[in-house]
Amino acid sequence: MSNFLFIHRQQESKKDAPVDIPTILRDETQRFKAIIEAIEDGVILLGNKKHIVLMNPAAGHLTGWKPDDAVNISIESVVKFVNNKGELLPKEKDPLEEVFNTQKSVKNNNLFLRARDSTQISIDLVITPILDQAGGVSAAVMVIRDVTKERAEEQQRADFISTASHEMRTPVAAIEGYLALALNDKVASIDSRARGYLEKAHSSTQHLGQLFQDLLTSAKAEDGRLASHPVVLEMGEFIEKLTNDLKLVADKKGLEMVLQASSNEASINATAESEGGKRVIRPLYYAVADPDRLREVITNLFDNAVKYTPAGTITLGITGNDQVVQGYVRDTGPGIPAEDLPHLFQKFYRVDNSATRTIGGTGLGLFICRKIIELYHGQIWAESTLGKGSTFYFNLPRLDNKRAEELLANPATKETAAHAEQPQII
Repeated sequence: MSNFLFIHRQQESKKDAPVDIPTILRDETQRFKAIIEAIEDGVILLGNKKHIVLMNPAAGHLTGWKPDDAVNISIESVVKFVNNKGELLPKEKDPLEEVFNTQKSVKNNNLFLRARDSTQISIDLVITPILDQAGGVSAAVMVIRDVTKERAEEQQRADFISTASHEMRTPVAAIEGYLALALNDKVASIDSRARGYLEKAHSSTQHLGQLFQDLLTSAKAEDGRLASHPVVLEMGEFIEKLTNDLKLVADKKGLEMVLQASSNEASINATAESEGGKRVIRPLYYAVADPDRLREVITNLFDNAVKYTPAGTITLGITGNDQVVQGYVRDTGPGIPAEDLPHLFQKFYRVDNSATRTIGGTGLGLFICRKIIELYHGQIWAESTLGKGSTFYFNLPRLDNKRAEELLANPATKETAAHAEQPQII
């Protein structure tokens, strides 16, 4: 018993003793400085006039500036953001400008930093505003991470996938062609059993060819090589033209297809259409995008809805407001579990259930859709309720009607102008 009391009192004395903190960390200021200097990412504290208040050694290493020399200097003189071509970002695309204009944090994983010696590094950037009582930005914290090595490794992987996919597509296409000839009654004579085998082989070859195409497209989307020729599109008209081809896909499975157009706007330029003897006013929704790429997105979303909907209705819709044009594809299928929704647009991610295992797929379609929509500064996401169906939405920045009509009136320059006109969803 006496031994127990001795041990218990020893433990109490340790509990009451002050924590052994190094002398340098006991002072609050020194503690803060030690933490900032120990962080491997670059950290810069800015004042409300965008001048540097504090810079840690890692930020000094990234920018090529000595931290003490950079204090009280304008951030634009020290940190220069550039695109992948080495061009300085225009003011309207500068992430720091966005933070001070919107009073919201900004994250960007696709930026480059030009150092003082003109070297260029790939970075991940986070800028967080510190707001005053009035809601204005009184200061901001910038965190910069050098991801040059990671990006180089990603590029090597993408190059391998791209090269391998391209090389393998050629023999697969040849095999598919020969199988198609073998199945052609005018070219070859085969019995019913052989025809069944060849049809299965032809279907598998087509699936393999689509896999290689998806791999190639995803690699291009990741490294910015995805071909894009954006023009001004009237989204309502564009989607209506797609419905004829898409309706055939739905009809083939016995599904009903519905086209919806709506608006929350009180007043908007519109066009009149005839529908069942009534005059229907449809808003004009202009956006900037490559029609071929956008067709790829809508077709992919629609095909997925048809695949996973055993019976019911597929709805293709268009709506919007002053800032965005919103398209959506809604189905009456089994729905998607809530835990899977945040991951749907990741590369190779597939919901693991009996339906997906039976139907198959590459897990790249939705990833490619996201990359295409982001190419035009848009957003894409899904909402779903188990047993009731799913809706896949995409938003694109809306182009002012007057400006859109001006661009459309000059066909010779509309593509070049469209590149410059692309707004961004904040």
